[in-house]
Amino acid sequence: MNSDLEQRAIAAYLGLAIGDALGATVEFMTPREIQSVHGVHKEITGGGWLRLKPGMVTDDTTMSLALGDALLEVQGIDALTIATHFDRWMRNKPVDIGNTVRRGLLHFRNSGETAVPLNEHDGGNGACMRSLPIALATLGQPLTTVKNAVEVQAHITHNNPLSDAGTFCVVNMVQASLYGASIRDLHQGPVQELISAFPEFAFRGRKSNHNPSGFIVHTLRVVLEAFYTTDTFEECLVETVNRGGDADTTGAIAGMIAGACYGLDAIPSRWLDRLDAATARRCREQAVGLLGVV
Repeated sequence: MNSDLEQRAIAAYLGLAIGDALGATVEFMTPREIQSVHGVHKEITGGGWLRLKPGMVTDDTTMSLALGDALLEVQGIDALTIATHFDRWMRNKPVDIGNTVRRGLLHFRNSGETAVPLNEHDGGNGACMRSLPIALATLGQPLTTVKNAVEVQAHITHNNPLSDAGTFCVVNMVQASLYGASIRDLHQGPVQELISAFPEFAFRGRKSNHNPSGFIVHTLRVVLEAFYTTDTFEECLVETVNRGGDADTTGAIAGMIAGACYGLDAIPSRWLDRLDAATARRCREQAVGLLGVV
C-alpha cells in the first residue's frame, strides 16, 4: 500500500489527466454553449474540436509526461535534457500544441538555447499546465530551489513574470497539499503571496461565468474561483471546465491541485475507469518515481 504522500501524488497526476480529458470536450466553448449542448458537462466523452476518443488527453498531460521523463533520466533538473524531451515530444506530432510552446521549441531547435528571451507577450498558461513533475521532484527542497526549477522548465518556452509567478503558486499549492495543508492554508500562503505581488490574479470568492483564455491570469482566476467555491474534487473540476474557454488546461491545473488536496479516494471511479489506460499507468508510475528526485 502506498503512503499517504504517494497516494496524494498519484491523485495529483491522475487529476491532471482527468481534468485535461474532461475539459478537452468543451475547449473553446462558452458557458452558454456548453449548457445548450451538454447541460452540465460532467462525463469524459471525448469529442470536442480535437475529436478525441473518450479518455484521451491533450498536450497538458503529454508535455507533463515528457517533462517527467526528462527529470527521471538525469535524476534532477537539467535544462538541455528537458528541452530535448520537449523537442522530441513535438517531433512526435502531438494532438495539440500551443503557439508559444511551438515557437519556444523551434527557438531551441534552431539555436540550441534552452531559454527564450524575456517577453511581455508570453504570459500564457503553457508552462503552468505541465509543472506537476517539478512540484513532485522538488518536494522538500528550499523555495529558492523550487523557484529555480520552475523557471528552468518554464523559460524553455515561456519567459514572462506573470507566467513564472502563476506557475510557482500552483507548484507551491500542490506541494503544500501533498503534505496535508488545508484549503485555508493554501489561501493564506501561496495564493495570497501571488495576489500580493501581482494583484491582477485576484479572484472572486464566488462562482462566476468567466470564460478563460490561455492567459495565465485568466486561467488561474477561474481555477482558484472553482477551487474555493466547491468542496470536492468532482465539484471543482465540473465547475472549472463548464466555464469553457481553455478548458483542457484549466481542468488540468484544477485537477492537479484538487487531486493533491482531496486525495485519491475523492476521484470518481467512473472518471478513473474512463481515462486512457496507458496514460493512467504512466501517470501513476511517474507520480511515485518523481517524488523527491531533486
